[in-house]
Amino acid sequence: MNWSALDWGILGPALAAGLLVLATHVPLGTQVLDRGIVFIDLAIAQIAGLGVIAADALGMPEGGVAVQFAAVGAALLGALLLTWTERRAPRQQEALIGVMFILAACAGILLLAGNPHGGEHLKDLLVGQILWVSTTQLLWLAAVSALLLAAMWLGLVRRLGRFGFYAAFALAVTASVQLVGVYLVFSSLIIPALGTRAHYGARRYGVAYALGATGYAVGLALSAVFDLPSGAVIVWTLAACALVGAAAARPAAVPAEVR
Repeated sequence: MNWSALDWGILGPALAAGLLVLATHVPLGTQVLDRGIVFIDLAIAQIAGLGVIAADALGMPEGGVAVQFAAVGAALLGALLLTWTERRAPRQQEALIGVMFILAACAGILLLAGNPHGGEHLKDLLVGQILWVSTTQLLWLAAVSALLLAAMWLGLVRRLGRFGFYAAFALAVTASVQLVGVYLVFSSLIIPALGTRAHYGARRYGVAYALGATGYAVGLALSAVFDLPSGAVIVWTLAACALVGAAAARPAAVPAEVR
């Protein structure tokens, strides 16, 4: 154990990144569960990652504006395709989402096949680099998160129907996947939402945000003290917090007339 590793200069920006990711992923995650399309986040995140890999393969500067446009463009194309498949084959939507994830993942592997650093790039895409986020990345994520939250609360996303949901989802995932990776994107969307199924309305969002923030904070602290990969530890602490939250909510979920 190394208590001196609890350096706020490193952990503070990482925690800020996690909180910004949760800001949009908590409300989107509850909608994902309600719609029964759990794997959409993995598919969209993988498609956005494919855009990043393609931009890198074309020689675009890493982390530059061109790479961001490539990621957003790929994710929005994925959103358009999902909107079309939901209209044409709603019963097969979850299966089609899974197929899209596999195709995007395999396309990324093929693009990285000739890259000597391909394995490292793929690892960064999956587990992220949350400990090394920059101020520029945080500001970019904060701006995108604020716009998406405003669009959701003002009803703009709902007015656009199916595509509005998928487009908002694509933008949120694209903004976060390069910072925290595919695994944490999936965990931030699904785990807090699962842990708060017994709650409703604004209370559910509040509890989900609290569980998510606690998971990120504890996970970052544990990963620093025990010198373990941050992303993997945060996933486990998010799951632990969700289990505790779900267990604590069970008695309150029983209707009064049944007691």
